[in-house]
Amino acid sequence: MRIRLDIAYDGTHFRGWARQPGLRTVQGALEDAIARILGGEVSLVVAGRTDAGVHAHGQVAHLDLDAAQEERLRATTRREEASDPVGRLAHRVRGALGAYSDLAVRRATVAPEGFDARFSAVWRRYEYRVADDVSGYDPLERLRTTTVRGRLDVARMDAAARSLVGLHDFAAYCKAREEATTIRTLLVFQWRRDAEGVLVADVKADAFCHSMVRALVGACAAVGAGRLEVADVARLRDDAQRTSGFTVLAARGLTLREIGYPADDLLAARAEQTRARRDAG
Repeated sequence: MRIRLDIAYDGTHFRGWARQPGLRTVQGALEDAIARILGGEVSLVVAGRTDAGVHAHGQVAHLDLDAAQEERLRATTRREEASDPVGRLAHRVRGALGAYSDLAVRRATVAPEGFDARFSAVWRRYEYRVADDVSGYDPLERLRTTTVRGRLDVARMDAAARSLVGLHDFAAYCKAREEATTIRTLLVFQWRRDAEGVLVADVKADAFCHSMVRALVGACAAVGAGRLEVADVARLRDDAQRTSGFTVLAARGLTLREIGYPADDLLAARAEQTRARRDAG
């Protein structure tokens, strides 16, 4: 049985998604909680690994249960909940994590045939929040909002962001990883101010390379502050080299909002297509 998990977490006190010896990570905490419920070994496959300090509202992962774990799931579900033991798993994980945890499984469902949390995904959407002198500092939002000095010009930032949309090599906006491609399709990139005056970026792509979103919003913030021109962000992209022309913004402002998947009958084909493209480099 393959189970899809929809996950949310406050990344402030996690050292990212991926399990690391001696460090508290989202994967480690979640796998340990599920293992206490189901027994045996648990291994999660995630749609998108988040870095230390990055939050998520719409993270997706899957896990495969062996026969013993499936039997234990059914056997330990209370009689009145027996009709949906997988759905109740989300509630049981929340119990295992403790009250007011910074990590929660929002929903657990039996995955459709062919579903792969990572390879079936067609896009990821992030949000980045920046407070400047227009919005002011809100201590209740400090863990999910980056604060900068001065006033940022949202119109210039939005124009710069939109100039980056499309299929490009984003090496200038990615932290290099050996044998990893930096070619991505940026589907949406735009800025607005919310009702409180906070600057909010909507960033959507087929996939993101390491630190890409934080670099993109950092370049736009430099445009908003007048340190870069609108045209500079596309020029830097086309140079395809890392630069000190802007500051990569802090992880606290970044939240993974949503993962997009095709219709159920296209999941397996999408996963196969993505694997083939990754294998080809």
